[in-house]
Amino acid sequence: MIYAFLAQGFEEIEAITVIDILRRAGKEVVTVGIGGRNITGAHGIAVTADTDDQSAQLDERLEMVFLPGGMPGTLNLDKSDFVEKALAYCMANDLYISAICAAPSVLGHKGVLEGKKASCYPGFEKELKGAEVSYDPVSVDGRVITSRGPATAMAFGLKLAEIIASAEAAKKTGEGMLCS
Repeated sequence: MIYAFLAQGFEEIEAITVIDILRRAGKEVVTVGIGGRNITGAHGIAVTADTDDQSAQLDERLEMVFLPGGMPGTLNLDKSDFVEKALAYCMANDLYISAICAAPSVLGHKGVLEGKKASCYPGFEKELKGAEVSYDPVSVDGRVITSRGPATAMAFGLKLAEIIASAEAAKKTGEGMLCS
């Protein structure tokens, strides 16, 4: 299971694209609303999350967490105790952590990026504490996967599908979406 964290002001393209790709690749993705189930994106698109941060559980079913960017969504993720606990749980259990756009800054603030290569939205490089900043569209360093922004969301989602599902599932998903 993958937790996709949605906070008020999340970047819609990044969140929905990645969630959609992972579900097409056969993965269970549970959207977790930070502060409630009714969340509105940075561009006014309202969604109802599958669960909220008060009900979500950190247990052996979890394989990955995903943090979309956007403003003020990233700031709201950074302030969340549950996001911090989830990141610590993933690090302690050698699980995947993924973030795109401004959200890798949350990973930098929480010590996740120490000694890791990471990509982010231009202007957030200084927030990637301890990281080797990369300008690649998608960066993979061990169990940490990061990406740059809305235009890289498709490539990021397909890379996550390859890592968390399989290369075959990612290829099939990409072909079905005319990404070949």
